[in-house]
Order: sequence, then C-alpha cells, then structure tokens
Amino acid sequence: MRANWRLIRSMLSLHPRWFAVSFLGATVFAIATVTSSFAIRWVIDNVIVPRFEEGEVASSTVAAGVVMIVGIGLIRAVGVVFRRAFASAGMWRVAKSYSDQVIDKLVTQPLSWHRRHADGDLVARAGVDTETTVSVIAPIPFATSTILMIVISTIWLFITDIPLGLVAIVVFPLVIATNVVYERSVASHYTDAQEQLGTFSAAVHESFEGVQLVKAYGAEDRETVRLAGLADQVRRSRVEAIRRRSWFDALTDMTPALANIGLVLLGAARVDSGNVTIGEFSSVIFLFTLLVFPLRLIGYTLSELPRSMAAWVRIQSVVNEPLVADPARAVAVADPGIGVRLDAVSFSHEGSGIPAVRDIDLCLPTGSITALVGPTGSGKSTLADLVLGLTEPTSGTVALADGARLIVFQEAFLIAGSIRENVAFGTDVTDEEIWEALHGSSATEFVRDLPRQLDTIVGERGVSLSGGQRQRVALARALARKPSVLVLDDTTSALDPSTEAVILQRLRESLEATVLLIASRPSTIALADDVVFMTDGRIEAHGRHDELLASTPGYRAIVEAFESDRVETP
Repeated sequence: MRANWRLIRSMLSLHPRWFAVSFLGATVFAIATVTSSFAIRWVIDNVIVPRFEEGEVASSTVAAGVVMIVGIGLIRAVGVVFRRAFASAGMWRVAKSYSDQVIDKLVTQPLSWHRRHADGDLVARAGVDTETTVSVIAPIPFATSTILMIVISTIWLFITDIPLGLVAIVVFPLVIATNVVYERSVASHYTDAQEQLGTFSAAVHESFEGVQLVKAYGAEDRETVRLAGLADQVRRSRVEAIRRRSWFDALTDMTPALANIGLVLLGAARVDSGNVTIGEFSSVIFLFTLLVFPLRLIGYTLSELPRSMAAWVRIQSVVNEPLVADPARAVAVADPGIGVRLDAVSFSHEGSGIPAVRDIDLCLPTGSITALVGPTGSGKSTLADLVLGLTEPTSGTVALADGARLIVFQEAFLIAGSIRENVAFGTDVTDEEIWEALHGSSATEFVRDLPRQLDTIVGERGVSLSGGQRQRVALARALARKPSVLVLDDTTSALDPSTEAVILQRLRESLEATVLLIASRPSTIALADDVVFMTDGRIEAHGRHDELLASTPGYRAIVEAFESDRVETP
C-alpha cells in the first residue's frame, strides 16, 4: 500500500492545480450525492406519504421538493463536469511529463548506454508504459469522493438508525479486504506482463527494422513463430491477471448488492416496528443504490493499481538511472592547427578484458583528409567513436578542436520528408546554405533535376533515391553544420571514383575540418592526404599511401586484397 501511495502522490504532485480543482469538484459531487438522499427522504415524508394519507399536499411544499431535487442535481452535475474535465486534463499532462522525462533521459544518455538497451523496449517505456501508468490517475478524484460519501453516509446511517449503520460498517471493510487480497495475488502477473510487453515491443521493432533482411532470406515464417511466441507470453500473463481481476470485479459487484438486500430486509422490519419512517428507509436504499457504481469505480481503480505500478517501475528505472559519463567532453586542442590528437589512448568494451584499441598516439592537422584502413576487427570503428567523442577512452586523453563532430555512415538514413528537411534536420539554415552543402556533396545537379527540387519528398528512408543519392544528401546534412571533425564511414562507397574525387576536393576547398575517412576502396584511399593503418587495435603505420605501399607489407597486402575483391566481384 505504501508503494501505491508513492505512485499516486508522484503523479498528483506533477500537476497539483489541475487535480486540486478535480478533487474540489469530486467533493462537491460527494456532498451533493449524500444530500440528495436527504432530499428524497424529505419529499417522501412531506409530499408522497401525505398525499396518500391526506389526499392533498400544499403547492408550496411540492415546489420546495422540486427545487430541492433539481437544485441538488444541478450541483452534482457541476461537480461531475469539474471532476472529469480537470482529472482527464491532469492525467494527460502527467502522461506528457512522464514521456518527457523518459525522452529527456534517452537523449541525454550517450551512445554507449543505448548500445546496452533494446530500442523497442525504450520506446515502450516512453509510450505504452506511460499510458498504462496514468490510467489509474483519472478515477482517483472520483474514488476519493466515494470514500468521502461512504464516511458521510455511515455517519448519517448511524444517526438515522444504529442497525442500518452497522450494515455499512460491515460492508465497506469487506471491499477493502477484497482489494488487499486481490492486489497481492495479481501484482506479479501484471509486472511479468509489462516486462514481457517491453520484450515483445523490442522484438517487433527489430523485425520491422530488418524487414528487408527478413524478406530477402525468406524468414517470414521464422519471424512469425518468434513474435507469436513472445506475444503468447504476454497473453498468458495478461489472461491470468484478468482472470483474477474478474473474480475481484465480481466480489466488488456482489458485496454492495448483498448489502442492499440486507438493508431491504432490515429496513422493512425497522419501518414495521416504527423505528424509521418510510422516507428514512427509502433514502437509505436510494443512497446505497447511488453508491453501487462508485464502489465499482473504486474496485476498478484498485484493480488498475498493480498494472500501473508495474509500468511506473519500468519508467522510473530509466528516469532514475544515473547518467553515464558523457564521453563527448574531450580536452580542447590548444593548437589551432591540430584538429584531433590522441595521446596513449586505450579502450576496452564493458565486460571485456581485451582492449579494442590500445596505446593510440595520433595527431591529425586541421583541414586534412586521413584514410583509416585496416582488416575487420582492427579497431577502426572504435577509433572513430573515440575521435567523435561518442566513446570515452579507458585510458589516455582525446583532444579535439572546438566545433561540431559528425559522422556520415555508409548506410545513409533519411527521414520520410523533403530534401530540405533531411539536410536541415532541425537546424536553422537558409536555402542558400542548403544549396552550398549540396554542392559540397556533389548533389546539386540531381536535386535541381527533381520535380520540386528542395521540396521533393524522398519517402521513408529515402526510398525514392538511389544509394549514391542518399549518401550525398546525408553528407550534405553534415556539411550544412560546418563540422570541425568529420568522420566518413565508407560514405562514398556507392559513388563512382570521379564523383568521389570531386567531393573530397570540395571538402578540402570549402571546409576547415579534420576529415577521417574509413575506407576500403583503393581509389578512395589514394585520394587521402595520408593513411592510418591499423591491426589488432594498434596503429601499425601512419603516412602517405604510396609510402605505406612501399614500406609496410601488411598494408600493401590489404590494399591488394581490396582491389582483388572488387575486380572479382561480379
């Protein structure tokens, strides 16, 4: 119960004003509801019974009864409007706050943190888990007003007739006891279901991301079986939780119904003995009838708590996770002529005792283009991450020039928008600057030939463009930000050598950036100012392409292998 209170309090505290108005409306509704039973009692005792016994009732008495009932009804309606409107508005504001908290943490954590978490599961925590968490908060004001109604009704029942008050004392603790038993039995099932839903979301996200691979390898049946198995795990946990909830709902419905039957029998005896009037007895039955639905809503609220708690815990596990040290905070280079400098840099992946790179000493001049070459697993990508500040070195220092540090990947990712949106990508750049960036990536010609030029919609992931066109738009996106350090991860692999040469020449002329070019094409490597050759996580050689060909057998062998592979590839 303490954990449930912490959950509710945390949500209410996010937007207290909205919920304060909602609670005020709920209080007005509760008082008006109990007062309506007084009005029913007064009308029966002063209008209906006298009309049957005496044959007539004064018009003023009838008018007073009508005004009383209508007036109380209007007050209840106003209370309902304020309660529902402000509770719903508050609920969605809480949902937005939780989503913002999760998203803020996701965008703050560095790349190394994201690599340890499944994208689909993180998306579920910002979306599905958020909606599940807040589902319990909107009924809270009504549930609170119901508790207030129960307290006032119990006091009034004791004032009216002690035996009737004893019935209320028996009924309401039964509802609470039923909830305690239910909550303890169902909490673990909802927790399991929510965790499995996150796993399922991650698997679906992964499957959709790799849809081309699935189609190409005819793995549709395999993916169907895999996702069906994960969905079945969610279903089993949910079904078990719902089965227990159905018993809880039945008991919650049955308790007030049995209480009403008991009250009818007891009330009839009390009227017959003259201890209560017909009006008092009718008002008691009327009040309990009004309480049946609110009691069911309390049951609904309480039944939602375990599921909301499970989702809230998943959200908090992300929100409260300490920020991983930001590796982007590199030492500033004092010499303006140096763009990148690494001194005795080593890095080991978490849980691995073998360094991915070790004892790296590297100095790259500002404005230079350096090719990074090496066999698979030699540490090229890790070194690029260190240069970009995406990974923090285990030892040693990384010094970088001030300014943006950007990477352009071989597989260019474009959003399903226009050319302009893909190049600007959230930055405030003019069309002139966009065209300048497109010129730098040798994309001006084909963009001008498009039907709407910069306003041309490229489709999801740039599906309407060729591979080379996508790479050039992605490169323009980086150039528009005028980076100080630019890493090209086989970015020009889909381009012909002449276009590639034009792009690199324009980079030299237009950018004051240090360019690190991860390359596997001899033609690309030859265009670089110098080459860094890596093997086994170390820099084996650093110099000009022709010099390394003559002096380093390992470098010569891998370049020849690159060339041979391209010649033999049909």
